[in-house]
This record gives sequence, C-alpha cells and structure tokens, in this order.
Amino acid sequence: MEKDREATENALLEAVGGLVAEEGFEKLGVNAAAARAGVSKMLIYRYFGSLDGLIAAYIRKHDFWINYRPEIPKKKHLAPFLKQMFRGQIDRLRSDTTLRRLYRWELSGNNALIAELRGQREAAGLRLVEAVSEATGRPRAEVASIATMISASVSYLALLEENCPAYNGIPLQRNAGWEQYAEGIDALVNLWLENLKNKSK
Repeated sequence: MEKDREATENALLEAVGGLVAEEGFEKLGVNAAAARAGVSKMLIYRYFGSLDGLIAAYIRKHDFWINYRPEIPKKKHLAPFLKQMFRGQIDRLRSDTTLRRLYRWELSGNNALIAELRGQREAAGLRLVEAVSEATGRPRAEVASIATMISASVSYLALLEENCPAYNGIPLQRNAGWEQYAEGIDALVNLWLENLKNKSK
C-alpha cells in the first residue's frame, strides 16, 4: 500500500512538472493534474491536502537550497567549493522550467505552505552561513550578506531568463551569457577570500 501511495505521489509530481513546463502554473488545476497522472483527483487532497500542497511538494523536492547538504571544506579548499555551489544553483534553476515558474507562484502568495517552504530554505541557508563563517573566521553577518547578494541575483536572473533577453548586456537566453555571469561570481568569491588573506596578515 505504501508503494502504491509513493507511486501515485510521484506520478502527480511528474504531472505537475509536465503541465507547468508546457502551459505555466496559471493553467494548472486539480483536474488537469489528476488526468495527466491517470489517478483520481481525490488522491491529490488525500496525499497533499490541496493543489497548493501538491505545488509546494514539487518545489520542496526540487529546490536547490532545501536539498543542499554539503560537507563544508577547510578554508584552503573553500574557493572552489563556493564557486561550484553557486554554479549548482544556476544549473538547477536553468534546467528546471517548472521550478522557475513555480517560484513565481511562491513569490505571488503568502500562505502556510509557502511560509513552510521559505522556512526550510532559510534554515538551510543559515546552516551554510554558519559553516562558512566558522571556516573563514569572518562574522556571520558578513558571510550572510555576500551569500545573499550572489544567491538572490542567481534566482532573479533565472526568473528573468524566459522573458528577458539580456541584463546589463549579459545575454540571459544563451549559455555563453550564463558562463560570463558565473565567471563574475567566481571573481567575487576570489576577491572576498583574497581580502580575508590580506586581513589575516
């Protein structure tokens, strides 16, 4: 029975992914999701509580930061780790059209499910900030500010990509543009860590 439930939940999550990628979240409904998954719409309410619950479950399953549980390396290995981390965020958002579109759903609302998602993402972010602060010896406020500037800009530009061809001359709809942007992030990480070395001398 548990396997049947798991299979049904996965089918519904896949249905959400396909429908939102094809038509956007505005046209997503209980009937459409159930029909796409080939199950009764009552199972959406039984397993997820509501359509919003189903949407939140998709985000929770695919969100980069909620699911990010790395081992933070020592300070001398921190630069490549941080660069790869932000590139990972870029790759996740750019490879999942549904996730990007459902972030718009999340940004447009404010209910208990959305608050829970934000809380989980915030908890993951705070763990990373604390770990990097300990690895570098820098105040959490400083680490949090730098991480926020980078991660928030990644999210914003990824959401823009579908409808905005360029930002500050960076072509958002081309891989070359994103590589240019990622190299800029690499440079910021290098500058920050180099500044830490200078302060410790």
